[in-house]
Amino acid sequence: MSENEGVRLQKVLADAGIGSRRHCEELIGEGRVTVDGKKVFRFGERVDPRTAVIHVDGARVETRAEMRYYMINKPRGVVSTMSDERGRKSLADYVEVPERLFHVGRLDTDTEGLILLTNDGELAHRLTHPSFGVDKVYLAEVHGPIPRDLGKRLRQGVMLEDGPAKADRFRIFDQAGRRVLVEITLHEGRKHIVRRLLKEVGFPVQQLARVEFGPIKLGQLSPGGIRALTTREVGELYKAVGM
Repeated sequence: MSENEGVRLQKVLADAGIGSRRHCEELIGEGRVTVDGKKVFRFGERVDPRTAVIHVDGARVETRAEMRYYMINKPRGVVSTMSDERGRKSLADYVEVPERLFHVGRLDTDTEGLILLTNDGELAHRLTHPSFGVDKVYLAEVHGPIPRDLGKRLRQGVMLEDGPAKADRFRIFDQAGRRVLVEITLHEGRKHIVRRLLKEVGFPVQQLARVEFGPIKLGQLSPGGIRALTTREVGELYKAVGM
C-alpha cells in the first residue's frame, strides 16, 4: 500500500470507538498499538481497515464497518434460531437490524439467557468450538438440600449416554428453603448438557438461565432485550479465542 492509500491509523481507531483522535495518537505514540503484529509509533501510518489486524494493549479492535456484534437475553419459550418452520417465536422476533446475523450456539427452548449474535463467521466458529474452551456460566434452580460433595462429583465428571461430562466450576449461588440456585460453569455445548448433567447426579433442573458467555455477562438486560456489544467487549471476545 502506497503512502497515499488507506486511512490514517488514528482515524481508524477513533472510528472504531477507541476514543478521540488525540487519545488514539497518544496510544500510538506510547507503542500500545500494533498493526498486523508490528508495533506502530508513527501518527501518519495508513492502514486498510478492511484487512488490517489491529490490537490496542493486546486486545483486537474490529475495524470492518460491516461487522455487527449483539447480545440478547432469550426469553423462555423462544427457539434459538433466526427463523422457525413451525411458526414458533424465534430470535428474529426480537432483532430489528438489517444485517443477516448468526446466533452463536443455542439454548433450549425452555432455557432463557445470553445468546450472542454476529455476522463474524470466524469468531462465531471459535466461540462455539470446544477446542477453544470458552466458558459458559449458568444459573440453575434445583430442589435441595445439596450434599457437600456435589461440586466435587460434578468437577470429576459423570458418564452420560453420549460420553463423559463434567463441570469446570460449581457453587451454590442462593438458597431459600428447598429452592436452591446453583451456578455451574462448562466449556462444552452438547444438547441439554446442563440439564442432563444435573439430572444424572439427582438434581433435575426446574429453571435454567445462561448468564455469561466467555467474557460477556448478561447483567441487567431484561428478557427479550438486545444491545450492541461495546468495542471493549468485542475485543475481549477476540482475545478469548486467540484472534
